[in-house]
Amino acid sequence: MSVPGRDPKARTIPPEAPRGARPAATPRVAVVGGGIAGLAAATALAERGVEVVVLEREDGLGGRLRGWETTLADGSSVTMSRGFHAFFRQYYNLRALLRRGDPELSMLTPLTDYPLVDAGGRSDTFTGLPATPPWNAFALALRSPSFPLREVAGVNVPAALQLLDVDVPGVYERLDAVDAVTFLDVLRFPAGARHLAFEVFSRSFFADPRRLSAAELAVMFHLYFLGSGEGLLFDVPRRPFPAALWNPLAAHLAGRGAEIRTGAPVASVGAGTRRAHAVRAGNVEEEYDAVVLATDPGALRGLSEASPELGAPEWRKLVADVPSAPPFLVSRLWLDRPVAASRPGFLGTGGFPTLDNISVLERYEDESRAWASRTGGSVVELHAYALPEDADVGAESARLVEQLHTVYPETRNAAIVDERHELRADCPLFPPGGYARRVPVTGASPWVVVAGDHVRADLPVALMERAATTGFLAANDLLSRWGLPGHTLWTVPAEGRSPVARALARRARQRVRRK
Repeated sequence: MSVPGRDPKARTIPPEAPRGARPAATPRVAVVGGGIAGLAAATALAERGVEVVVLEREDGLGGRLRGWETTLADGSSVTMSRGFHAFFRQYYNLRALLRRGDPELSMLTPLTDYPLVDAGGRSDTFTGLPATPPWNAFALALRSPSFPLREVAGVNVPAALQLLDVDVPGVYERLDAVDAVTFLDVLRFPAGARHLAFEVFSRSFFADPRRLSAAELAVMFHLYFLGSGEGLLFDVPRRPFPAALWNPLAAHLAGRGAEIRTGAPVASVGAGTRRAHAVRAGNVEEEYDAVVLATDPGALRGLSEASPELGAPEWRKLVADVPSAPPFLVSRLWLDRPVAASRPGFLGTGGFPTLDNISVLERYEDESRAWASRTGGSVVELHAYALPEDADVGAESARLVEQLHTVYPETRNAAIVDERHELRADCPLFPPGGYARRVPVTGASPWVVVAGDHVRADLPVALMERAATTGFLAANDLLSRWGLPGHTLWTVPAEGRSPVARALARRARQRVRRK
C-alpha cells in the first residue's frame, strides 16, 4: 500500500485476520457518540455492510469539534465551536477518515507558520525547519533564543537521549510513573525551552504538567517532533467544522446506509432478548448485535453506572476511575477593528498565567473572513487550559482578555462587538501511573467495544489521532468476529528513528541501572 504522507518510515498496522464466521443476517451496531471516535467506528463498519445507528446526545456531530449557529449582537449569523484544533500531517487515520467526505482534503488549508512566544518575550517559529528528524531538532536549537549555549551545556544528555528512544508501549513502562515536571527537571533543559518546546505539548492535554505522565509527554514529542518526518506545520479547516468536516462525512455514511440520530442521549445499555444488547435512548429501547461506546470520560462513567449488566467488575472499575482533565475555557471575541496585519493565524504562548494560545480566525476561516471584511473587525479566539475546578467564566474570560492585550497591544483600543465563552471539563487526563489503568478497546464484553482519545492504544498516537485510531480498532475487532475484513491503519514509527540514537539511549539507561 502507498504511504499516506511524505514519511517513508510511516508504519502500517494491518487489520486482524477474520476469526469468526459470517453471520446469516446483517449485524446491527449502535455507535454511542458522534465525535471523531464514533464516526471512525461507524464509517469502518458501514463500509463493510454492517447496519449502523449513530446515537449522539448533542444536536450536531463532531464531539469536541462540534459547531453550532449563533446570532451576534449586530445580527450576523455565525458558527460557534469549542475552539481551534490543529490537523497535523501525521494524523494518518484521522485524515483517512476525513477523506471519505473529501478525498482531496480540500476542506483543510495549511498554516504557513506556527510561532510560539513566552511571557519573557522570547519567540520561536517552526517555519523553514527541515521536516526530517533529528535535523529539525538541531536546526531549531541552533536558531532558537530558547536554547542559549551556556544553558544547553547543562542539559542532562543521558536523560535527554530517552527522547530519541520512544518505543510504545515500552516508554510507558519506563516513564509513566514520573510526572512531566519531574522529568523536565531531570533533563535540565533551559527554562525558555521548557516553555516553548515542552509546555505546548503538555497544554495540548488540557493539563498542568505536574499532573501529566512523563511518558505521555515523551510520546507527544515523538509523534510531533523526533519520530515523524511529516514536519511540524499543520492544516486547519477553511470553513467552520460542520461544513468542512462533518456534513460531508455524514453524507458518506448515509450513502452506505448508516443512520445518524442527533439529540439522542443514551441512558443505558443492557442485555437484549433477540440480539446481544438493548440500548435505551430517551424513551426508546432498541436491540443491537454490538455496541461501540465512543463517549467522553464523564459520559462513559455515567453510562456504566446506569448499566449494571455492562462489563465485568474489573472493567467497571477501570471505567469508574477514568480521570477527567481540569476545566478549560474558549473565549471568542468579535472586535470592531482588526488586529495587526502581521499577526499569525495561530500563536502558541507559554509562561502566561492562563493564556495558552491566540487564534485570528479570519486568517484561515471563510465565515470569519467574511465577517471581518464586512465590518472591518477581527475574530479572535483565546484558550485557557488547566483552570481551577471552580473557575468562573466571567473572571477567567476577563483575565484572558487582559493577557491578549499584553501579547497584542493594539487590541486594547478595540471594542468587543460580541463574545462567546465555552467553559468545559470533559477532556481526559493522563496522570502519572495511569497507563496500565486506561480502558482498553476490548474487554467490556464480547460485543461491546470502547473508543475515544482516553482509550488505551499501544500505538504512538494522541489526541484527535488517538480518537480516530481507536474508533477504527474498535470496528476492526467487531468485523473480525463477524468474519469480515478490517481496515489498514497507519502510525508514525513505533520507536526512535535512529538505531544509533536508540543504542546510545539504551546504553545510558543501563549505566543508570548499574549505578
